[in-house]
Amino acid sequence: MGGVSRAGGKAKPLKAPKKAERELDDEDKAFLEKKKQAEKEKKELAAKAGGKGPLNTGAQGIKKSGKK
Repeated sequence: MGGVSRAGGKAKPLKAPKKAERELDDEDKAFLEKKKQAEKEKKELAAKAGGKGPLNTGAQGIKKSGKK
């Protein structure tokens, strides 16, 4: 039967130290704003495309009819 001790098992990972808060200059703020805008646009496009059915990518090949 399995024991309760963690000997030989996986050790708990150490916590990473907190990163120091740094001041954002205008360049960083512009980059973050641009990143947010791109993410927003991506979500809007995904929502817009989500309403449609599956796209035929051509991977299915030629569909044959049931007639013989």
